[in-house]
Amino acid sequence: MGLVEGDLIIPFKFKGNTIDLIKYGDTPSLDESNAIPIKRIRSAPPIINPTKIIAIGLNYRGHIKESKGHFPELPTIFSKFPNSIIGNKDWIRWDKTITKKVDYEAELAVIIGKRTKDISEEQAPDVIFGYTCANDVSARDLQFSDGQWIRGKSLDTFCPIGPWIVTKEEIDANNLDIKCYLNGVVMQDSNTKEMIFPVNYLVSFLSRHFTLYPGDIILTGTPEGVGAFRKPSVWLKNGDEIIVEIEGIGRLCNRCKEV
Repeated sequence: MGLVEGDLIIPFKFKGNTIDLIKYGDTPSLDESNAIPIKRIRSAPPIINPTKIIAIGLNYRGHIKESKGHFPELPTIFSKFPNSIIGNKDWIRWDKTITKKVDYEAELAVIIGKRTKDISEEQAPDVIFGYTCANDVSARDLQFSDGQWIRGKSLDTFCPIGPWIVTKEEIDANNLDIKCYLNGVVMQDSNTKEMIFPVNYLVSFLSRHFTLYPGDIILTGTPEGVGAFRKPSVWLKNGDEIIVEIEGIGRLCNRCKEV
């Protein structure tokens, strides 16, 4: 673990994982004599063992219109299992005998920083640690056939996150450009201000129903442009490169492998 400064990563003098660091609640000292060029490392997922990954469906106006859905009165909630987490430059993999319709969804991910229960919207910023890019990879044939979404959303490797966490002080989560590129072609191009339920509302709403813990991940929904609702539909395939880019955070890059 370390602090990104320009094209370098400066390691922390800290023993433990990211969740330990979040619980620590302070910025550890830096080992500046051992700075490493970013291009020389392969980064692990910024969070690997959250107690839960909570995902929000149908949270962008354009995505609701393209899917011919109804505008929700309350957030639509589902989950992804931690086994689905991979990092930047890791491979998204799937078994072609299980799914043939794999889709992408660029999303802003919220990382919880404190044990949290039953808080107001005004209190929500106090319990957020930071943000990262996420790709809510989805097996649409499983998702649409099941009548609920967990199996189609939770296959191994189906939750890329990264490349790192940006702390809450560095960005305005309610006004960030968000894009998705498939083999260099822009597929999604929107802004987080298009969310129906903004970040603080989501954190407050979720906290009323179950306790949130340090390191828990909230995926806040995807904008329009997903593959399933294009004409014709666009599905991920062998060798594809999929990139999620969020203003102020960076680019999450993954390649695809059907096995």
